[in-house]
Amino acid sequence: MEIPMKSSDQMKEIRGATITLYHGSKSGLRGPIAPISRDRCDFGRGFYMGTERMQPLTLICNYPEGKLYTLQADLTNLKLLDVEVGLDWALLIAFNRGKLETVKGSRIYHQYATMAAGCDMVIGDIANDRMFVVLDRFFNGEITDLALVNSLSVLKLGKQYAALTEKACSQIKILDEQHISAEDRISLKVESEANRSKGIALADGICRKYRREGRFFDEILKAVE
Repeated sequence: MEIPMKSSDQMKEIRGATITLYHGSKSGLRGPIAPISRDRCDFGRGFYMGTERMQPLTLICNYPEGKLYTLQADLTNLKLLDVEVGLDWALLIAFNRGKLETVKGSRIYHQYATMAAGCDMVIGDIANDRMFVVLDRFFNGEITDLALVNSLSVLKLGKQYAALTEKACSQIKILDEQHISAEDRISLKVESEANRSKGIALADGICRKYRREGRFFDEILKAVE
């Protein structure tokens, strides 16, 4: 089996570029921005931001002290890893969530353990609760890689930027801080649940279509042991 490898143009350095991003905090940011999220995040420990304003709002709508931040990230002279949605993206997330521990020491484990080595920031599609459902089904051996990739291709939720180093975090500036009212949080909960149900139903249809095509997660791992 051929393992998906990162292309040479995935790792790049951008000079003189800024982008507006959003971050949701359950209780508000305290102190300088730092790469201190929990370890088991999609791209490892870092500071996570997204391109879509609505996505972080759905993450904090259950928290009365939740705040939405509008940020400006300066990408000048940062080493970036840009991972397109697909199997490579899914397996990088699998590694960071501890799903590859059964093949620790293997070639595929080493590939994803070192994929973001030396990067200041990783860019990739957001894996919210709709994608979590599909990814978990893949990791649990319920659907194939082909079903996974085709499902992910229709669940476009925007990009997330994970600042992994102090250098990257030092180049992020807060433009605006917004508290979410109780009324808005109720509306967001309703909208979030409706979108979640719609996304899961859409993915279920695609998974059924490809249920006999492709490879299962354990088959991919066994092929490279």
